[in-house]
Amino acid sequence: MSKEPNVFWTMVRDGYRRLFITEWSIMVGAVLIGILSVICFAWARPWGVVGGLRVWGDWVFYGLGLYSQEPRPVLIDSNSVITLGLMWGAFAASLMAKQFAIRVPPRLELYKGAVGGVLIGIGAALAGGCNVGGFYSAISALSLSGFVMMAGLLLGARVGLKYLYWEMEHLAPRFAKPPKPAKPSTRDWTPVKPYLGWLLLFCGYAAFEFYRYQGYVIEGGILLCGMGFGFILVRSRFCFARAFREPFMSGEAAVTQAVIVSLAISILGFMILKWGGLRGETAYVSPNFGLGGLVGGFIFGVGMLITGGCGSGTAWRAAEGQVKLMVALVCFTLSNSLTKAFINASPMVKEWVGYRVYIPEYLGYRWTLAGMLLILGAWYLVVSWNEKTDRFVVDM
Repeated sequence: MSKEPNVFWTMVRDGYRRLFITEWSIMVGAVLIGILSVICFAWARPWGVVGGLRVWGDWVFYGLGLYSQEPRPVLIDSNSVITLGLMWGAFAASLMAKQFAIRVPPRLELYKGAVGGVLIGIGAALAGGCNVGGFYSAISALSLSGFVMMAGLLLGARVGLKYLYWEMEHLAPRFAKPPKPAKPSTRDWTPVKPYLGWLLLFCGYAAFEFYRYQGYVIEGGILLCGMGFGFILVRSRFCFARAFREPFMSGEAAVTQAVIVSLAISILGFMILKWGGLRGETAYVSPNFGLGGLVGGFIFGVGMLITGGCGSGTAWRAAEGQVKLMVALVCFTLSNSLTKAFINASPMVKEWVGYRVYIPEYLGYRWTLAGMLLILGAWYLVVSWNEKTDRFVVDM
């Protein structure tokens, strides 16, 4: 009997370690992201990243006097709130797992972060969103533009990988000098990090209660959803950039398969909500079916490989303390704001970008579901076959 308390606390410690310290399976993260994507849409809106960053960039340029119209408040705009929540949750999760640390990369990687950030900002503006809003949530919302961006992402990822191989051979040796090591801290903060992470989570819930008290229940719920996305992304290391890169680089299919499963769950949830009349049929169907989706996806795919992170990956890795991704995030934010302002100011460019295509308007819900699952199933089989054959692996 005296051993029972020890057994109980051992189980508690093991459970805590599995939840908050040990890395989750990528498939567990995929399923949770798919479910949370549906919950977020049912609550108010789909998951997105770049929209919030653009609001922040708009405020920068408005403060500099380049924009005349005042943007929506950062703490009220749903785009901004969900992106803020994602980085909040990612920061908390990295602290709880004792993974947060300021990581300064070699000089070349900082340059790549800046260039890649600019490219993914431009690509996201043209495609109507980053890998989340323009691809994942667009397809979930039954928008044909999401599949167009997917084609662009695949092409861009392949070209971006070709560049990385060229860089390794010709450019990297010139910047081989490692960065100066950081001065050792006089105090080790590692034991305190989990407590700070829990404090951040508590503050997140307190922020929700504050929103609710002020009458902004929707925005408070969006903040919690964003925190959930950030937490899951860090714990599972879920990354869209790897999903598009690995089939061409190593042939590995696990991350791509996880994205496909997550996307299937999200599609089913969105379709139930729209088909059942709980959400508007054309809600969040972006007008980017055309060259905007394809070219934007291509530019984003190239930038994604150079940066080493997609829209969501850049955000949660920056929240982990990776300086390269912090640089990329700033450039991503500013370039997206400027590109979107240019598009909105030019009717000709807006027409070139594309138009809305809501798939069920043409195929009905049953055939739309069958067709989308068929495409995802074919993608799953192709990457699984490629894992065994290396058919699409790019040689150095």
